[in-house]
Amino acid sequence: MKVLVVGGTGLIGGEIALYLQENGHAVTLMSRKPTTVPGLADMSYLQGDYINDDFSDGRLNGFDWLVFSAAADIRNIPQDGSVSPQDFYTKANDEAVPRFFAAARDAGFSRAVMVGTFYPQVAPQQIGVCPYVTSRHNTDVAVRALSNEKFSVCSINAPFVLGNIPGMDVPYISALEQYARGNIPGLPVFAPKGGTNHISSRSLAQAALNALNKGEPGKGYLVGDENYSWKEYLELWFEAVEIRWNLRLEKTIIPCSLMSLCLQAPEPR
Repeated sequence: MKVLVVGGTGLIGGEIALYLQENGHAVTLMSRKPTTVPGLADMSYLQGDYINDDFSDGRLNGFDWLVFSAAADIRNIPQDGSVSPQDFYTKANDEAVPRFFAAARDAGFSRAVMVGTFYPQVAPQQIGVCPYVTSRHNTDVAVRALSNEKFSVCSINAPFVLGNIPGMDVPYISALEQYARGNIPGLPVFAPKGGTNHISSRSLAQAALNALNKGEPGKGYLVGDENYSWKEYLELWFEAVEIRWNLRLEKTIIPCSLMSLCLQAPEPR
C-alpha cells in the first residue's frame, strides 16, 4: 500500500515508517521540514504543515493509508506567553487534526490510524480539567467520528514511548541518558513517586500496522508494554550506563516530561 506517515521525521512516526517499509509498503513522510536521519532521508517526502496548510491542492491524492503521529503537546507551546495552552491546543489539535483527516478522506485514503495518548483513557477525570488531556480527548473523538464505509479510522493511544533510531537525537531520551551518567550538575539522584506504563517505539509501530490491517472503524485502542514505578524505570537507565546508585524514593512528586501537565500517572498494576 501507499502510506503517508505524518510526523514521520520524529521517533514515533519514523519507527512506524521504517516498519511499514520493512513489511513491503511504499512509505512517504510528511513534515514541515525534511530529515537527514539515515534510512528516513531516503524515503519519499511530502512537505506539509497540517495546522496551517490548505490541502485542497491535490498533494494528498494517490495514497491508500494514513498514519498520523504529529499532534501537539506541552513541548510545542510558545514560551513567550503569546497564547494560552488551551487556545494553542484548540488550534493545533481540536481543529487542525480533524480538518486534516477530513482532507485525507476527501483525497481518497481508505484507512487511517491516529497515534494518540493514553491520558484520556487512563485518567478520564482530567477531561475538562487539564487542557492537554481535554484537547487530546476532543481530537480523538472527532477524528474517529469521521469513519464511514469508505474511510476507516481508528486510534492507538500510547503511554510513554522509548526507542532509538540511529542518527536521530530525541531530546528527552538524551536527557535521561545524561542524568543517569551524572552529567546534569545540581540534579540529585532520586525517583519520583508513582509510575506509569511504557511502550517501545517498535511495539507501537507493530500496533500501527495491525491497526491499519485489522482496526475496527471508529475504535480507540489503548496500547502499552510494561508497567514500571519511576524508581524501577530510572534504575534501568542507571544500569544501562553501568552506574549502580541507590535511588531514594521522594514523597514529593517531581514533574517528569508530560507528567508535569496536570496529573500523576496511575500506580503500576
